[in-house]
Amino acid sequence: MVNASGGAAPVISAWTAVSPLGLRGADFTAGLGSGRSAGRPLDPEEWSVPFRAASLVPGFHIRQILGRKGTRSMDRATGLAVTAIRHLLTGEREDGEAERLAGVDERTGLALGTSTGSAQSIMDFTRDSLVGDKPFYVDPARFPNTVMNCAAGQSAIWHGLKGPNTTIAGGRATGLLALQYALRLQRAGRADAVLCGAVEEFSSARAWLEWHARADEDSADSAAVLGEGAAVWLLEPGASAREHGRAGLAEVVGLEFGCAVDARAARTVLAGAIGRLLERTGVTPGELAAVADSGAPGAEGAAERAALADALGGAEPPRITVADTVGDTCAAAAAFQIAAVLALAEREEIASGDTALVTTVDRDGVVGAALLRIR
Repeated sequence: MVNASGGAAPVISAWTAVSPLGLRGADFTAGLGSGRSAGRPLDPEEWSVPFRAASLVPGFHIRQILGRKGTRSMDRATGLAVTAIRHLLTGEREDGEAERLAGVDERTGLALGTSTGSAQSIMDFTRDSLVGDKPFYVDPARFPNTVMNCAAGQSAIWHGLKGPNTTIAGGRATGLLALQYALRLQRAGRADAVLCGAVEEFSSARAWLEWHARADEDSADSAAVLGEGAAVWLLEPGASAREHGRAGLAEVVGLEFGCAVDARAARTVLAGAIGRLLERTGVTPGELAAVADSGAPGAEGAAERAALADALGGAEPPRITVADTVGDTCAAAAAFQIAAVLALAEREEIASGDTALVTTVDRDGVVGAALLRIR
């Protein structure tokens, strides 16, 4: 989705999302306002998983969306990423002749977040090597899917992106880490514009891994609905955005990260990161127009909420919790949080000049915070 204004610093000038709310950013924006969860019962004939419901991208069939050529062995995570980037580059237009987004050229980089890549592909390939007559009786076309950077690599191939290509993994913090990496690419002069975001798939393998990871959590946390999807945006210099008729939707004012040994420590570490970020950028808690938290289940989510209360004092900005709508999207969570801020800005629910805080906490200890200023 594209808007129009200016600025010299790097700005987010276009975005889209393939989510449980629909295949396009407009669907995501409309669904956020509904207040309804996108979770739906799973067909036990189709899904052999320990959960009864999930938030799946509706109507997502790779060959129907991307065509038959080059998709025979494409896994779900790669399909979601390729589709989201295609929508971003074509301005979400549905006609096949849509003109490519101006300013995306050979110096455009890609920083894409993921978890392990496709857990389903990794497990399926490993199983084939174990149960086949010989360990090497496997489908070689499916081997690239077992590599973590498959989605980023295939996205670059499909869309002719020849700039730096990077895969970032950091649990729920992945989207913020990818954003930080994209900014570093620009500051180092490695890329002019960077496509940035994150992807997560729903699969039987991921569902079972999550089930076992939640084994020690209480029943309410274990019931958290898993979601999937991809959210991506274009980060470019403000001058480039103006030159190509795009406005900066938001400026990245700053990012801060930390690492905690456990959920109890996450409260203190995240509160410290938020405090440093606000102090460094000169923004007071009372000036925040919104807070987009990760909505993580369990002890991590409780630590995040407590950290926000500690860092913001008595200030209570409006809270945006995307996970309540699209489910626990793990590696794509922070990317969807950023997309939610951009969507609400487009609907003018966050005004020009206002700041929004995005926070995240992961069970592996990574915490982070980002401050966005709406243009």
